[in-house]
Amino acid sequence: MITLVRRVTAACVLGAALTACAATPHQAPRVARPAPSATSGTSAPPTLAPGPGGLTPVFKHGSRDHGRTVALTFDADMTADQGARAAAGEHFDNPGLIAALRALKVPATVFMTGRWAEEYPDQARSLGRDPLFEVANHSFSHYAFTDDCYGLPTVSGDRMRADVERAYAAFRKAGVPDARPYFRFPGGCYDRRALKALTPVGVTAVQWDVVSGDAFATDAQAVSRQVLEGVRPGSVVVMHCTRSAAPTTERVVRTVVPELRARGFRFVKVSALIGS
Repeated sequence: MITLVRRVTAACVLGAALTACAATPHQAPRVARPAPSATSGTSAPPTLAPGPGGLTPVFKHGSRDHGRTVALTFDADMTADQGARAAAGEHFDNPGLIAALRALKVPATVFMTGRWAEEYPDQARSLGRDPLFEVANHSFSHYAFTDDCYGLPTVSGDRMRADVERAYAAFRKAGVPDARPYFRFPGGCYDRRALKALTPVGVTAVQWDVVSGDAFATDAQAVSRQVLEGVRPGSVVVMHCTRSAAPTTERVVRTVVPELRARGFRFVKVSALIGS
């Protein structure tokens, strides 16, 4: 989901921009619907019924009335053409963040690009096999599914489905046994054409209602404050799992998790919010 925002002070603008970019259809009833391109496990994770016109459904947050739950989500971003930068030493992973989540015993959902899974197969496999986490789809290439999405390259309409399915194939190759049938659009940008293109994949598109502002941020306190001010029961918080583009996230997690627990919040995966 990484965008070109470079200051936490711009995060509110980012949130408004993403909301405008991703006008959400009416949230559909929850049903258990398998995503054949995503999982091969024995149990079908909860998904939403198709949206208006049979389009891919969109989930932004859970119920405000079913307890003080919150889902922390982390985008493991890497575009298809960043291999040379990784080879030169740039870190698109964040082992310290994952270690912090494990130490704090925080369930979380990682929206992973297929390219990230190819670059870090051991980490992808470790996340996919750890019951504390669930791996979901963030496309293969991290190319935008609409035009004019924060300067991201764009995947053509006739390649959208293939890009998502290629990511699931990369997860399987890395050893992720049961990637979830949830998809996060790069940049959070989507339109009717994108929702229609992904309908055959059987995924639920997952957005968010709390923008952490960790992308390119250097002030962990400001990011933490933004998260703590934004969280409500059922919230989905978007953060990142990439050291080079979100260097403060581990510190943010170590701050907000104890504080939210002190406020009575319980951390859950996205699947728990969708299924509640």
